[in-house]
Amino acid sequence: MTEYACARLRLRRPDQVNPAAVARFLARNTTHFAPWDPPRPAGLATLEYQRESLPLQAEAFAQGSCYRWYVERLDAPGVVMAKLEVSGVSRGPHQSAFFGFAIDHAHEGQGLMREAAEAVIAAAFGPAIQLHRLQAAHQPQNQRSAGLLQRLGFTPIGLARGYLFINGEWRDHQLVERLNPSFAWPAT
Repeated sequence: MTEYACARLRLRRPDQVNPAAVARFLARNTTHFAPWDPPRPAGLATLEYQRESLPLQAEAFAQGSCYRWYVERLDAPGVVMAKLEVSGVSRGPHQSAFFGFAIDHAHEGQGLMREAAEAVIAAAFGPAIQLHRLQAAHQPQNQRSAGLLQRLGFTPIGLARGYLFINGEWRDHQLVERLNPSFAWPAT
């Protein structure tokens, strides 16, 4: 799969993105992501960490176990402003994965994450990845994520109590899913 271009965005695989741009994106948003993300590995927002991490992410992408894309605006190439991933890919009778996303605080509320997410969902449900189901989770008080997932066609599954350890506590999460209406069983 090559990079994806949308009306305003370019989605790049881990082997196509600059490690320094990823490190800057993470550093800019450490405080912004803290209420929603599990504890980060030490040094995650450093160039050294990303130089080691991105090749591993690219390998997972090539193997089909985790598809991560970094997002740049077409009018600001080289500046990572979001990331999306389809992770924990389960084949066999499941044909499913987890869907996750994060956007730079300076780019919220502009419809950019929806544009990028629609491209990733199309890829996940398309012939290259061909999944039947995507699942996502958000803390109930995260209304931005809840609204985006609803606009993307995800429907509620239920509340998972103590789902993730975030910011010093086990946090409840609303689980949501989206099914691929055009799923065809992969040819063997």
